[in-house]
Amino acid sequence: MTDQALPTTAQVTALQGRRASPGTAPAIEFDDVSLRFISADGNATVALRNFSMKVARGEFVAIVGPTGCGKSTTLNMITGLLKPTVGTVKIMGQPIQGIDPRIGFVFQADAVFPWKSVRDNVAAGPIFRGKPKAEALALADQWIRRVGLEGFGDHYPHQLSGGMRKRVALAQTFINQPEILLMDEPFSALDMQTRTLMQDELLGLWSGTGGSVVFVTHDLEEAIALADRVFVLSARPATLKCVYDIDLPRPRVMSQVRYDPQFIDLSKRIWDDLREEVVIH
Repeated sequence: MTDQALPTTAQVTALQGRRASPGTAPAIEFDDVSLRFISADGNATVALRNFSMKVARGEFVAIVGPTGCGKSTTLNMITGLLKPTVGTVKIMGQPIQGIDPRIGFVFQADAVFPWKSVRDNVAAGPIFRGKPKAEALALADQWIRRVGLEGFGDHYPHQLSGGMRKRVALAQTFINQPEILLMDEPFSALDMQTRTLMQDELLGLWSGTGGSVVFVTHDLEEAIALADRVFVLSARPATLKCVYDIDLPRPRVMSQVRYDPQFIDLSKRIWDDLREEVVIH
């Protein structure tokens, strides 16, 4: 990618939705959304203002912005846990109505049952969705192998390292075959080496699903290395400042892509936009 091909701050918002196939509704769509919270003492706080975003089916999008700007709020609106004060949020072309079973969520903290084995943790989702227990356990064994935990099915979460617990979380999520995967700082607590391995693991699992991903992170390099597009939010009240198209070839290897000249150039450009908001914040 040449320097001329990189989007400027004034041009990048035009990149939204360009991957969507004609006639196909985006997997996720925010249309001029604002969100206002009213505190117990009656004061109003605007968390999100005039925010629009489209995520195509099969697309990997990352959201970055200063601390407290509302990145996680966007995920909660996609799940239906928060409703917009103004504007609409749609999933597969339809307004959100409650919790959608097509959505998977990976949190920063491990969402595992400490009293259940790895195998039972991974099987819990399919069982809850009505799959017979024997089938769910057999499927869990397959996913345990896929995330590199073969031989640990009978272990409990407290017997695993942080990276191994995160592999359990990925298996818990992907076993349900989500069409949309929401990830909120999922690897932030891991050391750099483990984090890099988990990023590769995530890309490997996602590449075979055709699902859409919205990945919230404070790590700009992580966002660029993983995503097809990076959305930069302003300081609160958050607005969409710009969108960058990440034209790096796939498949990507995390330990190598950071040294690509295109990656370094993008990092500088996006950081220039983000730094202004961090200073403001």
